[in-house]
Amino acid sequence: MSGVVTGDAVVLGLQPARLPSRALALVLDLLAVWAVYLLITVGLAMATASLDEAAQMAVSIASFLLVLVGAPIAVETLSHGRSLGKLACGLRVVRDDGGPIRFRHALVRGAMGVVEILMTLGVVACIASLVSERGRRIGDVFAGTLVVRERVPAARSAVVPPPPPWLVGRFAELDLSAVPDALWLEIRQYLTRMRQLDPGVGRRLSERLADELVARTGTPPPPGVPAAAYLAGVVAERQAREARRAFASAGQGGGGQVPGFVAPVVQPVSTASAAKVENAPPTAGPVAPPVVASEVRDSDASTGFAPPA
Repeated sequence: MSGVVTGDAVVLGLQPARLPSRALALVLDLLAVWAVYLLITVGLAMATASLDEAAQMAVSIASFLLVLVGAPIAVETLSHGRSLGKLACGLRVVRDDGGPIRFRHALVRGAMGVVEILMTLGVVACIASLVSERGRRIGDVFAGTLVVRERVPAARSAVVPPPPPWLVGRFAELDLSAVPDALWLEIRQYLTRMRQLDPGVGRRLSERLADELVARTGTPPPPGVPAAAYLAGVVAERQAREARRAFASAGQGGGGQVPGFVAPVVQPVSTASAAKVENAPPTAGPVAPPVVASEVRDSDASTGFAPPA
């Protein structure tokens, strides 16, 4: 089962949904829609009992179009591809490039769904989904959409590479509150697969993601820092902040004590020893070991980023 491939030949971490899961989601959606339609039909029949036959027929047709056709379109548009059945089955409708759908996509899917689902009892949709390589029905083909699985096993998630040592702590003052989760997910997917991409494609994708991140944070990367290294450094800063918040929450919940942390034992110092320490001549502080060039090269090789010139 192949993942979603964007126009830049980037494989996203989304798996196309197959017929069984889509059929179950469709059944749940139809049950919910038909239940609402029957309730509305009974209410309209009681409210329009005094009208003539032509008016009652017009009201029935309008309620059919609004509930069975308009309601699914509105739900998919407002929920960005998550209907009730798809939400229960862990599915979502996305564009061919993996982005969220809009009204025009939901409109085409809903209009074609009247023919291939309602009028043919889903036979045409099932045949088209079985024939399609990615399980798409005719409405998906015309709308340029795809139904994917949102819930995937956690074991399949790849590890984001660490940032280069020369970028650690450089983004401590960066405001990340305006960055949406969708952009974080796209950056994470790029970082986990950047070594599998063509160098030119990877460079263009990293520059685009870096531009979007700069637009959200309002702070450009340091001069000479590559876009991929900038993305890795910002993601590492976000993870560090989340870890600090979790650490602080654990400390507050445990009465100021973090589970698994043992405070060091301070030995009492005698008066004579304290006098010796006070009268002792000053000594030079600890000297940090020099940085060896080979260690820098090994560190850069492990992260995959080179320092700026």
